[in-house]
Amino acid sequence: MAKKKTKYSFINEVHETVMKTATVTRKGEVRIKRSDLKAAIENAFNNGAKAAAGGERVRFPVIGTLVRKEVKARKAGKGVNPFTGEAMEIKARPATKKPRWSFPRSLKDTFANKRFW
Repeated sequence: MAKKKTKYSFINEVHETVMKTATVTRKGEVRIKRSDLKAAIENAFNNGAKAAAGGERVRFPVIGTLVRKEVKARKAGKGVNPFTGEAMEIKARPATKKPRWSFPRSLKDTFANKRFW
């Protein structure tokens, strides 16, 4: 049987890594090394970027969404330089896949509000 691919979750990735690295003291306090936490967050972002490169829409809480954008190919042609008016050649461009980042509405509203400037 083939392994079923699950949807990537940033929160689940960070939670699982933190739970593996966390230790409990005799007093019952949970301790996590700063370097382990940093590595867990960086690893989660890298895995999210790989999932997005694979075509999945990846949501990062509060900061936005990362997705792969298909850019169409462009044919070669002739054009006019808008500054000088000279004729110029426009090179052909192959189809590519590029990252696309979108911010949530709440973050856009925060930046638009002059009270936070």
